[in-house]
Amino acid sequence: MIDVNSGIVEVDVHGMTRRQAKIFIESRLRRCGRDVYRLRVIHGYRGGTQLRDMVRYEISKNPKVIRVEVGLNPGETDLVLRELY
Repeated sequence: MIDVNSGIVEVDVHGMTRRQAKIFIESRLRRCGRDVYRLRVIHGYRGGTQLRDMVRYEISKNPKVIRVEVGLNPGETDLVLRELY
């Protein structure tokens, strides 16, 4: 889902394997334009921590990702692509 006005892109990887989710998220990162400053990954949390850990520790090393933000929802992780000053 892309909300052009907010600059946030959401991707939902529920039900995917770790490998499928990694490929999907990396493809979305490549397609993010300059108007996108945050990629919100919805990975869930009740089905285990494998997807969450992959996003927070492997995808966070992608050169486009400045930092990872963990919010109040344990099933989401935000990848910050650029700062809004």
